[in-house]
Order: sequence, then C-alpha cells, then structure tokens
Amino acid sequence: MSDLKWFKSSFSEASGNACIEVAVHDSERMAIRDSVRPTLAFAIGRTAFSLFVNAARAGAVSHVGL
Repeated sequence: MSDLKWFKSSFSEASGNACIEVAVHDSERMAIRDSVRPTLAFAIGRTAFSLFVNAARAGAVSHVGL
C-alpha cells in the first residue's frame, strides 16, 4: 500500500505526530494507517469507512492511546 496517495486528517496535530492517514485503495475499499507507524495499514469497505467517519463527526468515537 506504499504506492497509495495518503491524506492526513484536517484535525491532525500541527506537529503531525498523532494522526490517521487515509487513501483510496480501490473502487470498494479505503486504506487507513497511523502516521507514526505508516508500514502498518489496512483496508476497509467504503460503507464501513463512511460509518466510522460519521460516528467520529458525531463525537461517538473516542481516542484510545495504544
């Protein structure tokens, strides 16, 4: 997935050290990765991604430090 065009969230920290990056994987999936560990990425369906984004916008997703 290293050849994908990755985008950082507009809500990322200014330093860019704590953010999620996303990319269009193919016509059915979105790719997601942590900017701190860019080699660890996964792909999810567009519907699941849309549900996640809507939940995050509604405040239903909380930050969990790993």
